Amino acid sequence: MHANKSSPVPSNKKDAGGEEDITVDLHPFIREYKGGRVERFLSSSYVEASEDAAANRGVATKDVVVDESTGVSARLFLPAAAAATGERLPVIMYVHGGSFCTESAFCRTYHNYVRSLAARAGALVVSVDYRLAPEHPVPAAYDDAWAALQWVASLSDPWLSDHADLGHMFLAGDSAGGNIIYNTAVRAASGGDHIGVDGLVIVHPYFWGVERLSSSELVWDGVAMFTPELIDRLWPFVTAGRLNKNDPRVNPLDEEIASLTCQRVLVAVAEKDTLRNRGRRLAARMRECCAWADGDEKAVTLVESEGEDHGFHLYNPLRATSKVLMESIVQFINQRTSLPLPAALLPELHELHAYGGKKMDPCCLPILGVPTRPYMDVFGYGVAMKASSVPKGMTRTSCLHGGQGRRASKTRYGLSLGYAIRLNNKTNTRFSLSATA
Repeated sequence: MHANKSSPVPSNKKDAGGEEDITVDLHPFIREYKGGRVERFLSSSYVEASEDAAANRGVATKDVVVDESTGVSARLFLPAAAAATGERLPVIMYVHGGSFCTESAFCRTYHNYVRSLAARAGALVVSVDYRLAPEHPVPAAYDDAWAALQWVASLSDPWLSDHADLGHMFLAGDSAGGNIIYNTAVRAASGGDHIGVDGLVIVHPYFWGVERLSSSELVWDGVAMFTPELIDRLWPFVTAGRLNKNDPRVNPLDEEIASLTCQRVLVAVAEKDTLRNRGRRLAARMRECCAWADGDEKAVTLVESEGEDHGFHLYNPLRATSKVLMESIVQFINQRTSLPLPAALLPELHELHAYGGKKMDPCCLPILGVPTRPYMDVFGYGVAMKASSVPKGMTRTSCLHGGQGRRASKTRYGLSLGYAIRLNNKTNTRFSLSATA
C-alpha cells in the first residue's frame, strides 16, 4: 500500500486576534500562517554553554559548528570526573526530538537531559542542533545528522581527539531524534566511510505508516498524548509533501534493518504512547533480521515504561520511572546488561524462572510501573500537549497522574513475556522478568 504524496490540508482558521489565516495547525508543536510565518509552541528557554564544569554540575559544555556550509552546530558535554581518569570515554551522538520542527540542542530541556546523561554514563556527548522543518524540510535533518557523525569521526575537535573512544560510539535520540539516528545508522552501514557504530539508543521513536498496527493507531483512546490524526498530518508537513507515509525513512524496510552493522540496540517505548507499537515492531524486526542479533538474546533490548506516555522522561525527569529509564540507558552504554537487584529479591527471581514453563532471564531490563507520588510536570509540556492534541468534538477523559502501578502485561509483541514483581513499596515501581517468546 502507498500513501498519496499530499500536503496537510489548510485549516483556514483565524488566530486568537483574528488577524492571520492559519494554513497548518499542528498544535502543540507548530502553526504556519498564510504568508509563511511560523509559530512554535513546544520549546524551552535557551541555555548558554559553559566550559566551567563546577558551575554546570560537573559537566563542561561548549558549542561548535560541525558543517560550515549549512551552519549546523552541536553542543559538546564533557563530564569532568570521567575525563580526569585519563581513560578514553564512550562517545554518544545525541539527536533531540520535537517532531522535526521544534526544540534545539541548546534549549533547557535537552541541555539538562544530555548533561545528566553525560554525567551518569561518563560519556562525551555530542548533541546535534539540526535544521528544522518547515523552513528546512526533511530530509535536511538526516543530512545534518550524517554531517555531524562524519564530524565526530574526524576527531577534529580537541575534546574528541583527547577523550573520545570511537570504538565505543553510540547514536541516541528520542521521538523524531530516534527516527533520525536509526536512519543515520542505516546510512553509515551502506556508505563507504567506514564509520563504526557500537550501538543505538532509540527512545519513543517516531515511525508511522499507512497500515495500522493496532486499534490505538486508528482511534484515539481519549488518554494518549498524541492522536493518530495529529501523527498522520505531521509527516506530510515536515517533508513538504515530498515523501509519502510509507517512505522507508518513516516506515523502515526489513532490508534496511538487516543492513545495520551496529552490535546492539536499546529501544524504549511507553505504554500509553500512540507510537509504542512502532518501537516494539522495530525491536522485533531487528531481532529477526539482523545477523548480529542472531542467537544473542541481549543484542536487542526492549524497555517499556508502564503507565507512561511519550517523552515522559523529558518533561518530568524526577519521576521514578524517568530515573530508572536513565539508568537502563547508562548501563547499556557501559556494556552492563542488567540493573542491580536487592539480594532479598533473588529467591523470588529463582521461583519465577519456571513460571509458565518458560525459562526466565533475571538479567533483562525493566518494564516500569507508575510511582504512587503525584505527577509533577516540571517543564509544563506534558499537560500542555495532552490538553491541546485533542480532535474537534472530543473531550479528553483524563490526564496522566500518579496512581497504583498495574501488573505488567503478558503481551510483548514477540519479544518478551512480562511478569511483574514489586521492587519498592514506596514508589510501587515494578520490574518484569522477560523470556524470549
